[in-house]
Amino acid sequence: MRDLFLYQELDTLSRFSAIQRDIPLSISQNLNSRFHLREYQVEAFARFIHCFKNDFPGKNHPLHFLFNMATGSGKTLIMAGMILYLYDQGYRNFLFFVNSTNIIEKTKDNFLNPLSIKYLFSPELFLSDRKTRITQVENFEAVNPNDISVCFTTIQKLHSDLTTQRENALTFEDFRKHKVVLISDEAHHMNVATRAQETLQESWENTVERIFTQNTDNLLLEYTATHDFATRAMVDKYLHKVIFRYDLLQFRNDRFSKDVVIVQSDYELENRMVQALLISQYKQGVAARNHIALKPVILFKAHRTIAQSQETKALFHQLIEGLDASRISSLRRSTVPVLHKAFEFFDSEGISDAQLVERIKRDFRIEFCLSVNEESEKEQYQILLNTLEDRINRIRAIFAVQKLNEGWDVLNLFDIVRCYEPRDTGRAKTGSTTMSEAQLIGRGARYYPFVTAESDDLYRRKFDGHLEHDLRVLEELHYHSINEPRYLSEIRDALIAQGMLDENEVQRQVNLKDSFKNSDFFKYGVIWLNRREVRDYRTVHSFADLGVARVNYIHSIAAGKGGERHVLNGEDQSLVRDETRQDMPASAIDLNIVESAIARNPFFRFSSIRRYFPNLTGMREFIQSADYLGGLSITFQGDLYQLKENRRELLFAVQGLLSKIESEVREIITDYSGTSEFSRKRIHEVFFDKTLKFDGNNPRSNLDSQFEHFFSSRDWVAFDAIYGTSEEKAFVRTLDKQMGELKEQYQSIYLLRNENHFSIYDFSEGRPFQPDFVLFLQQNAGKMISFQMFIEPKGAHLTEHDRWKEDFLKEIKEKFKDNLLKFEGKSWRLVGVPFYNYDDENQFKENLINTLS
Repeated sequence: MRDLFLYQELDTLSRFSAIQRDIPLSISQNLNSRFHLREYQVEAFARFIHCFKNDFPGKNHPLHFLFNMATGSGKTLIMAGMILYLYDQGYRNFLFFVNSTNIIEKTKDNFLNPLSIKYLFSPELFLSDRKTRITQVENFEAVNPNDISVCFTTIQKLHSDLTTQRENALTFEDFRKHKVVLISDEAHHMNVATRAQETLQESWENTVERIFTQNTDNLLLEYTATHDFATRAMVDKYLHKVIFRYDLLQFRNDRFSKDVVIVQSDYELENRMVQALLISQYKQGVAARNHIALKPVILFKAHRTIAQSQETKALFHQLIEGLDASRISSLRRSTVPVLHKAFEFFDSEGISDAQLVERIKRDFRIEFCLSVNEESEKEQYQILLNTLEDRINRIRAIFAVQKLNEGWDVLNLFDIVRCYEPRDTGRAKTGSTTMSEAQLIGRGARYYPFVTAESDDLYRRKFDGHLEHDLRVLEELHYHSINEPRYLSEIRDALIAQGMLDENEVQRQVNLKDSFKNSDFFKYGVIWLNRREVRDYRTVHSFADLGVARVNYIHSIAAGKGGERHVLNGEDQSLVRDETRQDMPASAIDLNIVESAIARNPFFRFSSIRRYFPNLTGMREFIQSADYLGGLSITFQGDLYQLKENRRELLFAVQGLLSKIESEVREIITDYSGTSEFSRKRIHEVFFDKTLKFDGNNPRSNLDSQFEHFFSSRDWVAFDAIYGTSEEKAFVRTLDKQMGELKEQYQSIYLLRNENHFSIYDFSEGRPFQPDFVLFLQQNAGKMISFQMFIEPKGAHLTEHDRWKEDFLKEIKEKFKDNLLKFEGKSWRLVGVPFYNYDDENQFKENLINTLS
């Protein structure tokens, strides 16, 4: 039987909830609040903390772990969080090394520059009850023991420094005297000796191994998107070290990346350039129409030499200078779908070809185009490249050869133009140039975050279930290539190998039946939906208004007492706990102590808490007012001798009280709330034909001909097909059993599948919820009450996770029990039905019958 990798064993533990997933405050409070941790990032932290604290088969000291995480998944954010956590565990010295200088410069900016839009930490760091700072150092001698000391270097320079004596350089003694966390980015470059299955005394790998093993408390954390799981020597080395595997295909199928679209055309290079310009302007226009701030960037990729890239750039500027409306008009005959949609958009906005020329000439002036080829250009372009998303950064076009294949983090790259003919095709396997292009496409496929009225998930694709939506184009990276079949086949194979394309991906069409489209209900009927709005805290004048409990915080004072238990003779001299208690109002504690405790918790910066308590006039009011901190008390228990003079214990107590308040506030606060009023929309405005896209491994994508025949033959079903779970299909069959009885009471019945057609929003937090089905029942003539029922089939294994959705459905049912909605002389009752579960089918039938009666 094959041995399991560590990450596979942890996969099993995670499935059974055996890994604690609470993120320590050292991480959550000190990472930049701009970066919301995603579920897989929380999992990565949880696994490391679990393995750091607990034993597991193969665990050896010094500890060595590898994170195999997709490009764009936030490896650098994980590194930053690890530094914060390990500082709290007593580590102060960190060595960051990688094989590329430009990655070093980018990482320095992310770690050290608070003005950078990609700065990873909070403006102020509070760790181990003190204010802390991050300091760049050359070595670990004479560093400030309270600082986070980080040495940034390349693996080449590290190897050179350690093998050649230099002033202020790192030495092996540094790693022997001090416990150091070694952080290796793009770690696949390091294992030359292991992959070659040789012992290379002077290899980079050997150098890292030597410094790592100088101290058993040292720690080596490796990060790479392209780990080698095939070579036997690499398997043996990393069997107990790969702690987390989240590859590009999973990242992409979890909807965290753009979708890659290969745009092939017979145009010459100049027209391919213009095509990319038009599509880029289209994306910018769609974003602007939807109030999304976006400046899309185009990359023009040359083949092998800097001279070719310079020629391409010169050609581009010549093209821009001579661009006129006639060239734009000539492209209107193109059969490229996205270009056709672009022209439709320009026409709908009243933008003429001449106006497009003006805009392109303005946006792509020579000063807004960047060449990133020469080493001498590096200092100039590095900052511009690292801040492409910044609003003040005007760069719209980049010209490059190979400089950007690794270490480039960019979210607003939306088009790549291949500026050369295929030269690397026709081989038995995909050529190195094509693989390099696929890697570059992978970097450009990072998702540009935005929210919509229906979804507040910044970082995921939202329109896989609605490919015709205008905003879908903002979820796509277009790769512009010549129409050469052999090359297109190779680049597709390379993208599949990289994980950027899923060879099993399928598209399915769901259409409304003609009989339903011709019905009066489709033409004139309505659906009642609520909306969400930004939570208004202006009415909050106290902790009580927000819902913070006024129960005393209990602080235990350690008395230094102990005892013994004699197991064999039964004697017990265990500790007798002193239960002496004393209540002390927070307002009675010295102001300096309270201010010191507040200064140690970033959550209580005035700019932060004023968001939730907007009527506060200042921190003095927050500390002293009975409506806020001054109205709370601390219960001290234990040794209370000279408590008033024990400033250290009072400080710890106030810190504990503040942590309790923070936890309560974080549980209560939300950015949105769902309105309790439901307004009507016409059925034909909400429901329409759709093209759905599925990961081929998704069981929902499977065609079930027997069920499809059953489904499409029911006149009460609006769509011609359903691509649902087994639970959803079981629900439809259950409803079918009730249909005879229902048709006796209702003149028209329609079941509509909600394939991302609408959302409703829970009242308390405004969380978007898309019920799988909505059922309409209109009563017979003479009875004017109609029902609209939200229904969500749910497997038992998911019920607890989505409990809030079922609670919301019950709230809807209760709210509209005696509250009818009126429209055009008719009355509507809204109903939320508790989850349907096949194993509890009879309970669902009973709920349905009770609701309708």
